[in-house]
Amino acid sequence: MAIPDFIRAVRATAGHQLLFLPGVSAVVFDDEGRVLLGRRADNGRWTLITGIPDPGEQPALAAVREVYEETAVECVVERVVLVEALPEPVTYPNGDQCQYMDTTFRCRAVGGEARVNDDESLDVGWFPLDALPPLRDSDLFRIKQALADEPTWFATTA
Repeated sequence: MAIPDFIRAVRATAGHQLLFLPGVSAVVFDDEGRVLLGRRADNGRWTLITGIPDPGEQPALAAVREVYEETAVECVVERVVLVEALPEPVTYPNGDQCQYMDTTFRCRAVGGEARVNDDESLDVGWFPLDALPPLRDSDLFRIKQALADEPTWFATTA
């Protein structure tokens, strides 16, 4: 996965120790109600489009940027779906450890054709909700919340 320059600078002194970072996730729907997914290059899993905001970047703009950078799909943010500290740290193949405070957004595609647009994905595509590839429970929950007509979900327990 591409490491942002500001994190590379921190890692130069912090090594692989656990960093607590902001993250964004995008649940992007097209006009047919399909959801946009990417198959990650680092672990081969299908997932929602995710990323890390740059310093000073607004989270919603980071989600839009990440979707375009990874999939070539242009989207607009419709609303915040959930905000939560992810329960488990992630250890990347290089040994770096991170834990994320994730803000998930419901987004609507407005242009572009889904394709692999960087080296972070092996594949990208649109999936009908009744024909999703295997996904983590957390991605399925985000999709469910993005479809629900409910206020933003916040974790209320550890």
